[in-house]
Amino acid sequence: VQVVESGGGMVQAGGSLRLSCAVSGLTIWYLTWAWYRQTPGGERTLVARLRWMDNTEFYIDSVKGRFSITKDNAKNTIFLQMNNLKPEDTAIYYCNEDPPDADYWGQGTQVTVSS
Repeated sequence: VQVVESGGGMVQAGGSLRLSCAVSGLTIWYLTWAWYRQTPGGERTLVARLRWMDNTEFYIDSVKGRFSITKDNAKNTIFLQMNNLKPEDTAIYYCNEDPPDADYWGQGTQVTVSS
C-alpha cells in the first residue's frame, strides 16, 4: 500500500488549498479515511474523517465550516479542501485510515499559513 499526499504550500491567512491523497494497493471505498496534521514538537492529530458506509463527515471544531473532506472512489483519492486558512493551520498534513494503520503513513504535505 502506498499513500501519497500532495497539494500543500505556503499561503497567506484567508487563502485556500486543496490537498490530495492518492492511495494505491488498497481500495478506499469501503474504508473510513481521515486527514491528520502534525506541528513541530506536537502529536499527529485527527482533523477530518469521512465514514465510508454513509459518507458521514467529522471535523474538529477549529476547522468546521472551513475544511471539507471528500473522496473520489474511482481515482482512489481523498481530498481536503481548506478555505479561510489561519496561521494555526500550519502543519504537515497526512491521510490515513481511521483508526490509522501504522503502515499507511505517507510523507505528508506541508501547509504553511502566514499572517
